[in-house]
This record gives sequence, C-alpha cells and structure tokens, in this order.
Amino acid sequence: MNNINMDLVGHLEELRKRLLITLGTFILLVILAFIYVQDVYRLLVKGLPVELAILGPSDILWIYLVLASVIAIAGTIPVAAHQVWLFIKPALREHERKAALAYIPALFLLFIAGLSFGYFVIFPMVFKFLMSLSEDMFMNFFTAEKYFMFLIHMTLPFGFLFELPVVIMFLTSLGLLTPSLLKKVRKYAYFILILTAVLITPPDLLSDILVIIPLIFLYECSIVLSKFVHMRKRTTQPAA
Repeated sequence: MNNINMDLVGHLEELRKRLLITLGTFILLVILAFIYVQDVYRLLVKGLPVELAILGPSDILWIYLVLASVIAIAGTIPVAAHQVWLFIKPALREHERKAALAYIPALFLLFIAGLSFGYFVIFPMVFKFLMSLSEDMFMNFFTAEKYFMFLIHMTLPFGFLFELPVVIMFLTSLGLLTPSLLKKVRKYAYFILILTAVLITPPDLLSDILVIIPLIFLYECSIVLSKFVHMRKRTTQPAA
C-alpha cells in the first residue's frame, strides 16, 4: 500500500513539474511576444477597409494581451507536447517512444496551418459576406475588441482542430484507437464537429457550411491516416 502511495505521489510530482515547465514557457513567450505585438497588430490591420476604435484605455492592453497570448500558444505547443512525451515515456515501448516523439513537430506545423487556413481562407470569406449584408444601410463602426474577438473565433479553433489527424495517428500507434472504431463512431463525430462549427462561427448558414466541410474532411483524412498507422503497426509488430 505504501509503495502504491509513493508511486502516486511520484507521478503527481512529475505531472506538476511538466505543467510548471509548460506554464513557464507560455508566460515567457507572452512577455517576448508583447515586445513585438505592435508590429503584429499593424500587420493584421493592414489593408482593413474600416477604422478600428477603442472604448477605453484598457481595450488597448486587452488587445495586446490577446495577440501575445495567441503567439505564445503557438510557441508553447511543441514544448507542451514534449513535456507530455516525457511524462508518458516510461510507460511506452522503444518504438512507441520514437513514434510519439516524431509527432511533436507535426503538431506545431498543423497548428500554424490551421491558423493560416482560418485567417487566409475562412475569415475573409465570412467577413466579406457579413459586410455585404449591410451594403449602404448601416454605418460600419468596429471596435478593436469586437474585431479581434471575431478574428480569433475564425482562426484559433482551426489551429487546434487541424491537429486532429496527428492526435488520432498517435492514439492509433498506441493501440487506443483503430480505423474500425473511428468508422463506427463516425456519425457521433460528425455531430460533435457540426456542433463545434456552429459554436465557433457567426450565426449564419454560410459560415457554418464553410467550417463544417473542412472539419469533416479532416476527420475522413484522420481515418485514412489511422488505417495506414494500424497496417504499419501490424506488419512491424511481429518483428519486434
């Protein structure tokens, strides 16, 4: 009983250490990003057809912190993934350790790809569509807070959702998921993805459709990649 308690305490201490390293990295990156956040702001509002306004001095600090936090999240992802790998490393076999370590760069690259997809594809289409609804009936007055909240809702979720294929491949390599299971729960996964799309997009049908289609495509790609990993695992397992 004492050995079990000691093991539990050891695991909790190790988990605490990994969380503190991840949190410390995030805070450090927020501070570093805050130094260059004005350049990022100018880049994001360059070519914007409307002027952004603020309703109070605190809005400026809020915008800077949000932009710095998004940059810090992107930089923290590979560090967080590496800390997770170090935490579960003792429970993995040698080939599983190598496979899990190889997924870390992919997590970062897919996060950036998801942000880029949201920013360069989804956001302009939705923004132009919503602007076209006003035509000459309304005076366009955007606060910086509302604009960047809208921008983040259109980009940040894609950063995380684009990591779905890598997460599924990793879980498949550990034997926690199989292609047949993913196919079996497809309709439930579709429901969750559609619900997610509705929650992160503005309340209009076009925005929902533009987000739902790539999410479903990502899930289908995840099934194909899971099948590839599963077949590869079966062929290499006897040799191990």
